[in-house]
Amino acid sequence: MAYATTHRQLAGRMPAPPARKMGTWKMAYADFLTALMAFFLLMWMVSGVSPDARAAIAAEFKTKETVLASAAPVVPTEAAELFSLLQLSESLKGAGESVILSAEPDGVRLDLVDTAGRPLFESASGALTAEGAKLVAAAATTLEPLANPVSIEGHTDAFSLAQAGYSNWDLSSDRANEARRLLEAGGVAGARFQAVTGLADTKPLEPGQPHLAQNRRISLKVHLSAQP
Repeated sequence: MAYATTHRQLAGRMPAPPARKMGTWKMAYADFLTALMAFFLLMWMVSGVSPDARAAIAAEFKTKETVLASAAPVVPTEAAELFSLLQLSESLKGAGESVILSAEPDGVRLDLVDTAGRPLFESASGALTAEGAKLVAAAATTLEPLANPVSIEGHTDAFSLAQAGYSNWDLSSDRANEARRLLEAGGVAGARFQAVTGLADTKPLEPGQPHLAQNRRISLKVHLSAQP
């Protein structure tokens, strides 16, 4: 039986002998009874389920476990292989901060971004700078040998344009199509493009910071499946 001791200092020179603290065993006993009651309650609930119902429940869990076990490893492995392939590309290694590579559940995203030292676009224009064109050409060299479908997205920052009748939607669409033309010129078959979209400033790289220069970018989504 568990118990604890304490010392009480009495008047005089001699300390008092240890005195028992009574009642601590009751707490342990109460915990034991609570656990026992929970166990019996669980057994009583299980006993009320018919054998057919228990079999159906077991089969349901077994089916889900089998599906998850067989399907889960496929996508991550394929995405990881594609990510590693693009990461090792010699054409993109020298781009530094101008290239952001990220794995997604259904593919790999290759963002070509505008930086202070390497502007990707002419100011308020869909036209690429010489450095921007070189960067898209490097992406084309990397993507050309692959069979995977590609989607192209054009993005802008949140600053308004001074040109009347020409919005960030128009600007981002022009940037996406300019990238498409250069990718095709670099050997990427036009049939591989699933979508060419202008998204304006609706998807900043950093949520809550839509005015960053990096938001001016071309985003290339390389899909996992080789079939459109």
